Amino acid sequence: MHSSAVLLIEFGSIILALGLLGRFAARFRFSPIPLYLLAGLAFGEGGLLPLGASEEFVATGAEIGVILLLLMLGLEYTASDLVSNLKAHYPSGLVDFTLNALPGAAAALLLGWGPVAAVVLAGVTWISSSGVIAKVLGDLGRVGNRETPVILSVLVLEDLAMAVYLPIVTALVAGVGLAAGSVTLAIALGAAGLVLFAAVRYGRIISRFVSSDDPEKLLLVVLGLTILVAGVAQQLQVSAAVGAFLVGIALSGEVAEGAHTLLSPLRDLFAAVFFVFFGLHTDPASIPPVLLPALVLAVVTAATKIATGHWAARRAGISVKGRWRAGGALVARGEFSIVIAGLAVTAGIEPSLGPLATAYVLILVVLGPLTARYTEPLATRWTRLREARRLPSPEPAAEARAEAPVGD
Repeated sequence: MHSSAVLLIEFGSIILALGLLGRFAARFRFSPIPLYLLAGLAFGEGGLLPLGASEEFVATGAEIGVILLLLMLGLEYTASDLVSNLKAHYPSGLVDFTLNALPGAAAALLLGWGPVAAVVLAGVTWISSSGVIAKVLGDLGRVGNRETPVILSVLVLEDLAMAVYLPIVTALVAGVGLAAGSVTLAIALGAAGLVLFAAVRYGRIISRFVSSDDPEKLLLVVLGLTILVAGVAQQLQVSAAVGAFLVGIALSGEVAEGAHTLLSPLRDLFAAVFFVFFGLHTDPASIPPVLLPALVLAVVTAATKIATGHWAARRAGISVKGRWRAGGALVARGEFSIVIAGLAVTAGIEPSLGPLATAYVLILVVLGPLTARYTEPLATRWTRLREARRLPSPEPAAEARAEAPVGD
């Protein structure tokens, strides 16, 4: 009874604090994500008010938050949209990997951590946070923008690439043989392909199965199906986020519209819990020793992500402003980067890798909402200033004629 009461008090305090922080952010018209992360730091290990009883409950809520964020993104697009976007934008995925994975690998080698740590840190710097970006796009009202399908295509390519990358990293850090690693990889690829095939081929059947005129039944079936598929996908070494996204892709028409309306409040609640959970697992004392290399790596890979989004949007024929918005939106790193670093930390590959990855992600998960909002206006202002400097000054005679009084 005592632990149950403490859990309720702690969790209620978290939700109340998030509500107040959200209202504060809304008043000043900026994303509440950095405030949620700071709240997590305050409530976490080494913070001002460390939690105990509710940590496991918050962890489960955080997983649900990521799942709902990706489900809601998937509901915005059909299976045909997904396939056409993947076919059109796979070169953007290659550019994304080249520009953003190589800095992480190079940093690990320069720090003397070895090739396995280089593969791990490459993944940390490569993968953007689908959860953070989904939240930011919703906060800024950009889900319907022309550049958003380009952003989503890059994110989906990254998430699908995780079906290949995560089994490889798991095998490397565990030191397993080639045969065992190949079996794990084959299972992961098969599971991802099966879920994608079902979403594309049988989407209409799935929508009819889920459809209901009763909002309560629709909510329960959609939520249950999404969490079930996400859990099965994760069990098969595929990202739960990928499974949730594909469920959203499979649903269409009135079912998708109804599910979007019903699930939006739940998404916002559990997404906030996810960001708090990320902060809970960051010990503030571990950040200062690795802050400088993490900051340098964050600045470099923020620039490469902006370049990635700009290139991908230009290739898709998006306007200049949309290109900068796409680049700024891709900067945030988050859940995948922490998962990847966690594999290496658990295996004891390099003691400093975990704190560095945590500081790196914390910097970019705070910076990401800011770059999403301000990259385009800053780039536009800089372009105008540069063009103004290039304009020739007026001829002296012309100035004199313009200033001469009428009749002279």
